[in-house]
Amino acid sequence: MSNSADVRYNARAVEAKWQKAWSDGRVFRAVEDPARPKYYVLEMFPYPSGRIHMGHVRNYTMGDVVARYKRARGFNVLHPMGWDAFGLPAENAARDQKIHPANWTYDNIATMRAELQRMGLSLDWERELATCHPGYYAQQQRLFLDFFKAGLAYRKEAAVNWDPVDGTVLANEQVIDGRGWRSGALVEKRKLSQWFLKITAYADDLLNALGTLDRWPEKVRLMQENWIGKSTGAYVEFRLTGRSDRLRIFTTRPDTLFGASFMAVSPDHPLAEEAAQHDPAAAAFIAECRAAGTSEAVIEAQEKRGHRTPFEAEHPFIKGKTLPVYIANFVLMEYGTGAIFGCPGHDQRDLDFARKYGLDVTPVVLPAGEDAKTFAIGDVAYTDDGAIINSGFLDGLDVEAAKQEAGRRLKAQGDGEPTTIFRLRDWLVSRQRYWGCPIPMVHCDACGIVPVAERDLPVLLPDDVTFDKPGNPLDHHPTWKHTACPQCGKPGRRETDTFDTFVDSSWYFARFCSPRVEDRPVDRTAVDYWLPVDQYIGGVEHAILHLLYSRFFMRAMKLTGHGKIDEPFEGLFTQGMVLHESYKDEAGKWLYPEEVEKQADGNAVHVTTRRPVEVGRKEVMSKSKKNVVPPADIIEAYGADTARWFMLSDSPPERDMEWTAAGVESAWRFTQRLWRMLDTAEGLAPAGAAIGNPTEAGLELRRAAHKSIAAVTEDIDRFHFNKAVARIYELANAIADYKGNDPADGPARREAFETLVRLAGPMMPHLAEEMWARLGHKTLLVETPWPEADPALLRDDMVTIAVQVGGKLRATLILERDAAREAVEAAALANDNVQRAIDGRPVRKVVVVPNRIVNVVV
Repeated sequence: MSNSADVRYNARAVEAKWQKAWSDGRVFRAVEDPARPKYYVLEMFPYPSGRIHMGHVRNYTMGDVVARYKRARGFNVLHPMGWDAFGLPAENAARDQKIHPANWTYDNIATMRAELQRMGLSLDWERELATCHPGYYAQQQRLFLDFFKAGLAYRKEAAVNWDPVDGTVLANEQVIDGRGWRSGALVEKRKLSQWFLKITAYADDLLNALGTLDRWPEKVRLMQENWIGKSTGAYVEFRLTGRSDRLRIFTTRPDTLFGASFMAVSPDHPLAEEAAQHDPAAAAFIAECRAAGTSEAVIEAQEKRGHRTPFEAEHPFIKGKTLPVYIANFVLMEYGTGAIFGCPGHDQRDLDFARKYGLDVTPVVLPAGEDAKTFAIGDVAYTDDGAIINSGFLDGLDVEAAKQEAGRRLKAQGDGEPTTIFRLRDWLVSRQRYWGCPIPMVHCDACGIVPVAERDLPVLLPDDVTFDKPGNPLDHHPTWKHTACPQCGKPGRRETDTFDTFVDSSWYFARFCSPRVEDRPVDRTAVDYWLPVDQYIGGVEHAILHLLYSRFFMRAMKLTGHGKIDEPFEGLFTQGMVLHESYKDEAGKWLYPEEVEKQADGNAVHVTTRRPVEVGRKEVMSKSKKNVVPPADIIEAYGADTARWFMLSDSPPERDMEWTAAGVESAWRFTQRLWRMLDTAEGLAPAGAAIGNPTEAGLELRRAAHKSIAAVTEDIDRFHFNKAVARIYELANAIADYKGNDPADGPARREAFETLVRLAGPMMPHLAEEMWARLGHKTLLVETPWPEADPALLRDDMVTIAVQVGGKLRATLILERDAAREAVEAAALANDNVQRAIDGRPVRKVVVVPNRIVNVVV
């Protein structure tokens, strides 16, 4: 080792050296080994947009710490990487840049792969996959055909959300405030024949199993529970005056039927469409509703409005009473039956609607302490419990009893029945675009819809497509869609819809277990060994769709013989976002951080023009606001370990963190400090030297090292990475604070240095690997077991004991832990401050609480 304190750590050279060593040695290659405990850690795979961002750095650093730590703890670790590579951005690039989506996608993958490899992630790159590769989507087509045979896939005509800019269908979840989640265009309603996956077949199971996911964040489980939306109530069949058909509604409050004053149907309900055929005003109102937006948030916020139809509904319990039927802008076709009855007295939305249109408001639930003769509803609906009033045979019952009795009566008279429904709807998977997995079905005039024969898989995308016309390029291709019917051989037409990209990401974690098997989606031996994923890491923005769809896919794969488990992700961690200040020039134009210079007075100016710059609030890094810091620039300047260290040290990983230049500089200084500490260290014993009998200073250093082992181990197990970083800082300080020079402490000092390196290894792997080698080891640190704490060194041998006289603190003693009672009492009574407090009075009693306190009673 050098004696120079000026030697600087060369991150670029060291990181390249060890990345090559790991790659050449295939260190992170995962192979099934039933004799070893497995650990599957997975970060949500990225979309290949072109460059990695700081969110990627944070996400993948956390996963890498877990993977390296678990490997050191003796687990057989699978830590793969792939690309969620289909989707509209590639098609948009094809249109804008005149480049094929495949070329754009694979170029981006190459760039991002190189950037991720510079981070030194312990990934098994031999398992890399891309969802746009035929080797992947061929197996997805096989899965779909298996689901189809099992009755989990079907096609039907349905009202859909249509994005007129992207020219494709959107799921309800992809409509944000009435606009397409990617294009921002106002969404339209259309009727199309679409493919669905029958996720509702597992609604109850998906809901009930949330209780078993005890290593998932509670907020995510709650979000899924609300999305599945189990509701218990009753179907009610309202007879329509002068017609033979009925208007079917679902309600969770059949106890309030006697308070009904109107009926309301969705603008997409068949009765609304029938009304629109004869009433131009109804048609105009429906068009207005559809233009306003389809999301629940929009519907909830807008004014409750309706259009009265000529239809009347007969009340099931009140003979001769009819209820007007409205088309209403607040009724969703996707929930229940797309129709409701309105009870204004006990639902605020219904009350607002009734007041607007002058409808009756009859209270039917009486609050405790109120008089039924005088109780009335004002501007606020009453929604709590109480006794039923104004309701005939239900009067006097409480709410729950009335619900049950109303349900029984409806069933007995043939006007409905008690039931349970779910908010969850079957998953619409058709998308009208080119760059997606083709749906392997053929339309035949003679045979209907026929699955593609397995021998003809995969159905490959044609390469020679054009994007000069609006709509789906597969529809416009001159030959691709024309094929023979797999059943009768007559001319048929391929399905030109492709799968929603959420299908691609709903089973990739299973494909990683055997990514090169060619004749089936997964190898059962491999998938049964590796699954479930032990630790899944990703953003909370995927809490509903991706995770729910993946849970469904795992169940469907079990049903079709491709697995044996129901839940794909045993543990889930949702990390926070990376924030940065945003900047604008005087014209309101967004500026990149490198275009801004901060001044001592706190103001900011443009680096070139020197004109004032407006400093905005800290926000999630985004290209649109230019408040991004390219990870490649940070790695080039400081090294990957510095970027990783800062990402782990700044804040608890589940919270948002702010990226700051000062924070990166601090991490870089610590990197250099560790390097200098080892480079200038003297008096270390040879590797493997016995500890012997260190001095008291050496023993204290050993205690610090072993306490650090215990603390860092616990912190990583709990995902408290920032706390683990703090423990490593403390150990580095303890090593630096050692002032002895006794040769007897040489083994203890080596142990402390090696502990520091081993604990830092998952976080700063390149630096730690280099330090490990410089400590004289011939084996790789990444293949070295995790250190074990000695329980004997975790306890403090000395304790501080308070001494009270007459209930007042008079002294503190530092004594050996678990000292004999007699020795503690003698030390307390011998203390000068205690003697002064006793003041010659006789001591009546001495109470000793071991290792904590002494009470002297006089």
